[in-house]
Amino acid sequence: MSVNSGYLKICEDAARTGGAVLLDWVDRFKVHEKGPADLVTEADLASQRAIRETVLGAFPDHQFLGEEDDPEQIDRHGSEFRWIADPLDGTTNYVHRVPHFCVSLALERAGELVTAAVFDPISQECFTAVAGEGAWLNGQPIRTSDVDQLSNALAVVGFPPKMEPDAPDLRVFLAAVNKVQAIRRTGSAALNMCYVAAGRFDVFWSFSTKVWDVAAGALIIRESGGVLTSPDGGAFVLNSGQFLAAAGESLHNQLRQLVRDARN
Repeated sequence: MSVNSGYLKICEDAARTGGAVLLDWVDRFKVHEKGPADLVTEADLASQRAIRETVLGAFPDHQFLGEEDDPEQIDRHGSEFRWIADPLDGTTNYVHRVPHFCVSLALERAGELVTAAVFDPISQECFTAVAGEGAWLNGQPIRTSDVDQLSNALAVVGFPPKMEPDAPDLRVFLAAVNKVQAIRRTGSAALNMCYVAAGRFDVFWSFSTKVWDVAAGALIIRESGGVLTSPDGGAFVLNSGQFLAAAGESLHNQLRQLVRDARN
């Protein structure tokens, strides 16, 4: 077993622990707004505490970054290891009892993603990956689809909580409507990325994500054979919030051309 594989068990255990907390809080939480249409509940906070306790209980010297952390309180020094957690990706779905949300957790070492887990507590599906070793769904290997034409692709898009009429997300969406087979908006960036990795979706783009939304999914896509880049085709930058993802190189090139035309 590789060194990175050794972190996977804690990663998956922590994600599943957070998911159990979310189920425990169903129908007994209060909702608050972090910003316009950007919701947070006691369940988010409880899930993050459970995840933090699990990973730091195993690795007390590691850093931890969670969506619900106060940015001013985050330790930016110390260990080269950093856990990146979204304790509830899909909060709006969760609040409205739409059964499509998850816990997302990744471990980064010196800026490189090394292991990841995304757990859907409703379906009990756990997507995992280890750098250089592959990606799995409940322990079974996964691969992206073999779709190579945009016209045959099932696309998924992520939008910000509040969107202006000229937002790039919307411009690309309108350009893609008649170019792809169909488009979905699910409300969970982490699950969108995992669904690309598992061959359920073929392309995904977003220009408004946060690092905790995509850290785990980025590694899972890469390890399943998918292509993930910045919108201009350059290297994917974890903290940028912007990316294009596709099942394969040819499909990615077509998506990149569509995005270029739409944004220009």
